[in-house]
Amino acid sequence: MEQGRARERAAGRPHPPNDGAVRVPEQVRGEHTHGEHTRGEYTHGEPSTPGLAPRTVQRHSVRGQILQALRTALVGGELVPGEVYSAPVLAERFGVSATPVREAMQQLAVEGAVEVVPNRGFRVTERTPRELAELAEIRALIEIPIMLRLARTVPAARWAELRPLAEATGAAAARGDRAHYAEADRAFHRAVLSLAGNEQLLAVADDLHRRSQWPLTSGPVTRHGDLVADAAEHGALLDALIAQDVTVVQSLVREHFTGSAD
Repeated sequence: MEQGRARERAAGRPHPPNDGAVRVPEQVRGEHTHGEHTRGEYTHGEPSTPGLAPRTVQRHSVRGQILQALRTALVGGELVPGEVYSAPVLAERFGVSATPVREAMQQLAVEGAVEVVPNRGFRVTERTPRELAELAEIRALIEIPIMLRLARTVPAARWAELRPLAEATGAAAARGDRAHYAEADRAFHRAVLSLAGNEQLLAVADDLHRRSQWPLTSGPVTRHGDLVADAAEHGALLDALIAQDVTVVQSLVREHFTGSAD
């Protein structure tokens, strides 16, 4: 009996502090990086990078959040083409260590958005009109045949489901919000191409699309009116796809990519 009571008392005890829960190290929580800078790494000398608004980063998926924030800053023009930014200075802005910032910038270098400048940081890529035209040409070669095939096979009801995505591009364009427009634009094109059921196609097309979007300092979607016109083409394309009017689909898609190359 006494042993039974002992077991019952033991079962009612609270768990010890080490209960297996994942605990975030203290230094990850909003850590700053004073004293961490490498010699020659500052290009913008002040901790506050001009034009880059402060952002709060949650503890989980720090690298992923930094990568997304930097992508938004690139498309929105907060990170200026041709300028060099050091990881420690950007880390100060985000309130994290320089490591996840460097990792995110290395990913952006792979994607062609920045280039590594030894002992200084990362230079934001300057897209030339020719480069933008070449990217648009490659996208057209991939996406136009797929869209024409889908126009003949996908039912109207399925196309109608994509209407909110087209409307999202229009809403972002109306606000002149380039960063959100870029995200909505890629989401719309991804949704269309996903109907082909080819994951490799999606990965290649999305990478090309992203490369063509930053930095948006030249080309047709930098001005507010051009953003609105570009977004309107999404709605017109959906109308043609729903009607299965292949001739209009082909004309609209070619115009969409031709305009992107101007």
